[in-house]
Amino acid sequence: MMPAPIPADDAERLRDLRELLILDTPPEERFDRIVAFAAEEFEVPIALVSLVDEQRQWFKARVGMGVCETSREISFCAHAIVQPDLFEVLDATRDPRFADNPMVVGEPFIRFYLGAPLRLPGGATVGTLCLIDTRPREFDALSHAILGTLRDLVLAELTGEGAKENEDEAMPGRQAPRPMGACCWSSPSSCSGVRCPSWRASAAWRRCRRP
Repeated sequence: MMPAPIPADDAERLRDLRELLILDTPPEERFDRIVAFAAEEFEVPIALVSLVDEQRQWFKARVGMGVCETSREISFCAHAIVQPDLFEVLDATRDPRFADNPMVVGEPFIRFYLGAPLRLPGGATVGTLCLIDTRPREFDALSHAILGTLRDLVLAELTGEGAKENEDEAMPGRQAPRPMGACCWSSPSSCSGVRCPSWRASAAWRRCRRP
């Protein structure tokens, strides 16, 4: 097993993570509904919002994972946070970095992993929104784009932008912003199928994915 490299700026990254005041907080629907949607949309048994702390990865939201944290040393997400973009492992049993990882040879028997780094506006990557399967998989560019959109929703919640948008929508006389995926509802033929998918309704997502 190959442990993930420790970023040179890890002390600053950890400071930014802890300033979010989110570690070890109770489950919250705003995160839970994103991972639940991701698990259903991508047909994977495990979906997580994982935050990489100094010695552990802790799951703010989880579907299909029976524990709330694991060691950072065996974490796939610890590898993902040092990547510039999505980090994908198609078959962990064939990847020398993970083939003898305890989470590959034992529960939950990870084979496929896809992690979208959670990079804060200041540049620190504090964790991932990730998908895990117990069989080898390979996702296309559209699936990557959809996961990236969901990742952006997680980031908005982490940084408070999600709450700000909700307040703006509730203000009298304020025109609510057009939701992602609105083109799918009004005119499916105009949908580009890349950045418009809405996490609010599975039907809208499926219409976005039509060729």
